[in-house]
Amino acid sequence: MLELRTVTSDDWPVWRELRLAALAEAPYAFGSTLAQWQGAGDREDRWRARMEIPGAHNVVAMVDGLPAGMVSGIPADDAEDSVELISMWVSPVVRGKGVGDRLIREVERWAAERAATSLRLSVMPDNVRATALYERHGFTDTGMPGDLLPDGTGREKVLAKALTNYQVTH
Repeated sequence: MLELRTVTSDDWPVWRELRLAALAEAPYAFGSTLAQWQGAGDREDRWRARMEIPGAHNVVAMVDGLPAGMVSGIPADDAEDSVELISMWVSPVVRGKGVGDRLIREVERWAAERAATSLRLSVMPDNVRATALYERHGFTDTGMPGDLLPDGTGREKVLAKALTNYQVTH
């Protein structure tokens, strides 16, 4: 059974568990590294601060009672009517079972409730599976340059979708 849970900074241990698993399993998919969040970087106050981004919506997917995926929606820095989808990851054990779809739809729902008109995200250019998932949900390449990659030359791809026709359902 798949259940989505909105989590707060008090839930930092489960967020930590998932984020460390994500960085270990898919280091190619994130701008952060496992090393940055381990050792001296692995502190409760840091995990809580990450989950306390103003206006953020942090969600954990539980499959059969076990943490199996995560995502956050955050307000965009540059536009009041835009939000970003960040920190998306689904455990390989449950990939292909609709967990990623549910997490994306949850961020879309949250964004629509905030009256956002667009949702964007960044994805590593060679992360073909994630790009295919996002495109299936209507995201398209904006052509905007994303963050610089560790190689100093490549950039993340920035994808976005309009939310103007999104219907909030309860």
